[in-house]
Amino acid sequence: MEKAQQNNKLPLEGLRVLDLATFVAGPFSAAILAEFGADVIKIEQPGGGDPLRKFGTPSPGGDGYCWLSEQRNKRSVTLDLRKPAGADIFKRLIEGADVLCENFRPGTLEKWRLGPAVLKAVNPRLVLLRISGYGQTGPYRDRPGFARIAHAFGGLSYLTGEPGGPPLTPGSTSLADYISGLYGALGIMLSLRARDDSGRGQEIDIALYESIFRVLDEMAPLYAATGFVRPRLGLGTANVCPHGHFECGDGEWVAIACTSDKMWRRMAEVLGRPELGTDERYETAANRVANRDDVDGLVSAFTLSMPRDKLMQACVAGDVPTAPVYSIADIFDDPQYRARETLVTVEDEKAGEITVPNVLPRLSETPGRITHLGPSLGDAIQEIYGGELGFSEAELAELKRDGVI
Repeated sequence: MEKAQQNNKLPLEGLRVLDLATFVAGPFSAAILAEFGADVIKIEQPGGGDPLRKFGTPSPGGDGYCWLSEQRNKRSVTLDLRKPAGADIFKRLIEGADVLCENFRPGTLEKWRLGPAVLKAVNPRLVLLRISGYGQTGPYRDRPGFARIAHAFGGLSYLTGEPGGPPLTPGSTSLADYISGLYGALGIMLSLRARDDSGRGQEIDIALYESIFRVLDEMAPLYAATGFVRPRLGLGTANVCPHGHFECGDGEWVAIACTSDKMWRRMAEVLGRPELGTDERYETAANRVANRDDVDGLVSAFTLSMPRDKLMQACVAGDVPTAPVYSIADIFDDPQYRARETLVTVEDEKAGEITVPNVLPRLSETPGRITHLGPSLGDAIQEIYGGELGFSEAELAELKRDGVI
């Protein structure tokens, strides 16, 4: 990120977002908005705060590294919405808010008498993002859901693993949460644009499983048309070949993606077998898929014949799409990551220097930025409750004593 642009006016300055969500999906939507200038107030339960604070590995400052990274640029207040005084304070915050993010189980806000109808009466312009495991409607709406559940129910886990083997975890990360968070941020921006014309806010209903299901390429239309159920393919890919992971002579792995006939001809040149590029058995994508074992065997024999670095040099020289299968240690040592500052180090007042993923997307004129990492619990209570809402020190002390904040 260009240092000269760090003082640019951010595109979402003036937008007030209340983040009532917990763990990853809803808070990730809010964090994206915060990176581009939105004032995001993280509302947490008095006492322990958001459970994400203690999720994963703790930093030297106490809060987890996940918290520091994923709650960047937010301010924290505590508030118990289940108490009448807490609900009243929440409504006062809603009056001045543009967006509310929540990812409770459906019906939770309504149970607290803070459902959409109540909030719209307070602020008709409010945009309400609601993320849950199965969405706000349907027979499964009341079931709890997390990313692993969404991966399974959304069809991704079924595809992950070796042929004939068990379905595996598609990476030990909360992919469904992050994809849903992206859709959440998109939904918020679309709703704000619509509000420019109508003057009214709206609800955004996102189910974790639908975010996963949306990215399964041709599977839905193909099944509807033919009844074909894609099986687990292990290291390969359904419709193209060679397109998978291949082991090298030193035990390291690479990804190779020949997605077209032209790419296969380049691969044949790299293999030192240019005649394979026009061989009738391999010339077209359909023929290569039909002869997948032969094709993958040819490529695998080649990759196993040399260490990964040498294999990468050959494929890069031959313009074949190839990448090393990186660990996080490899990522930290790679010049591409350094050149684009994909990783950025931020100073945290409690935890010291923390390295986190940089802001996306990259904008040429109004790039986002990280001003600070995840906030300390209640760090903005005085600023927001005392300064903005006008509570006196005595009133704040009473609210704290009663467990409201």
